[in-house]
Amino acid sequence: MNILYKKNILFLIATLCCLTSVAQQALFGGNEIVSPEVNSDGFVTFRLFAPNAKQVQVTGDFLPNIKVQTPFGEVEQPQTIDMVQANGVWSYTTPTSLSPELYSYKFKVDGLDYLDPSNVYMCRDIASYTNIFIVSKEKGDKGDLYSVNDVPHGNVSKVWYDSPTLKMNRRMTVYTPPGYEKGDKYPALYLLHGAGGDEDAWVSLGRASQVLDNLIAAGKIEPMIVVMTNGNPNCEAAPGEWSKGMYKPSFMGHMNPAPVASMEESFMDVVNFVDNNYNVYTDKQHRAICGLSMGGGHSFSISKLYPELFDYVGLFSAAVSLKNNFRLEETSNPQNEADPIVAEQLKVMFENNPKLYWIAIGNTDFLYQANETYRNYLDSKGYKYEYVETDGGHIWRNWRIYLTTFAQRLFK
Repeated sequence: MNILYKKNILFLIATLCCLTSVAQQALFGGNEIVSPEVNSDGFVTFRLFAPNAKQVQVTGDFLPNIKVQTPFGEVEQPQTIDMVQANGVWSYTTPTSLSPELYSYKFKVDGLDYLDPSNVYMCRDIASYTNIFIVSKEKGDKGDLYSVNDVPHGNVSKVWYDSPTLKMNRRMTVYTPPGYEKGDKYPALYLLHGAGGDEDAWVSLGRASQVLDNLIAAGKIEPMIVVMTNGNPNCEAAPGEWSKGMYKPSFMGHMNPAPVASMEESFMDVVNFVDNNYNVYTDKQHRAICGLSMGGGHSFSISKLYPELFDYVGLFSAAVSLKNNFRLEETSNPQNEADPIVAEQLKVMFENNPKLYWIAIGNTDFLYQANETYRNYLDSKGYKYEYVETDGGHIWRNWRIYLTTFAQRLFK
């Protein structure tokens, strides 16, 4: 064995030892930075080790909002706050106690977005990731409701089904309540996501399975099956989980290429699959539909297209229009005249006397005017509905509240 060969072998062994050491350090918790540190009093401290950075900031929905002009109108976005550096560690502590809630955040390091390397908990919203944390101060508060607690748990399944209308196999997420395996029948809630989302959105961002588990355990809702569809009719499943590959998701990516049919036209494929494969009641009294934003628009359209299908309808910050198709540029139009087809569909639906027609929106939501126009139309016709208005805009914090409230009104 020559000297050069021996040196190469020794170098390789040393390199492997270093790599093993680094791997073991990561495996056994070499990162000693605690971030975020959530104190029992609701104060939260964020930390990032970045000794060479010139500026580190934190932004998230725990901070006050500022108004920003976008192509969709004026919307609210969280402020960005400078962090303070000491010995290479940048930190920021909230000046006030945070209310119980699930919060999201990210860092900005010299102007670039940066996830917290000390926090493995994160969510994807369309094409961006943020870290998350939960503040809870007592049993039963919102933070506790969104947490995984020591209660019986339902199952969450990714289920493929055939959609003859869309000419493809598609995927949905289905929640079955604790005890479903015993064979009893259950009512079904169809829970729809917004633009840019997919069948993962309500579980990931909406904490739907935690909300359902905890509400069922507390005896506040009826055990139910919850069906979370993919509302993008030209997609089989969430990004990266179907044959199109690892494309970058976008806000209105479901519009290109054009699907062979709409979500509304194909929705009976979903209902028929659920009726034939799950232990569900198949009458109107045991079906509900609700959704947020685009999914609220789908719920609005599906409920009037199939007026004998649902006894419970929930519109969360819904993209509603009295025209045949929703157009964002028309949402500021105060005219409440409906197209004849829409008017007739709504007339038939309300003649079928749904037990609950529920509308909720934030008072700074960019779809507020569209919802007000729609409510004015319902009032002019004497159609019965319930209305909830909350603070804030087009945000998951509101939609989690709406799901929690709406679910407690179902199947009573």
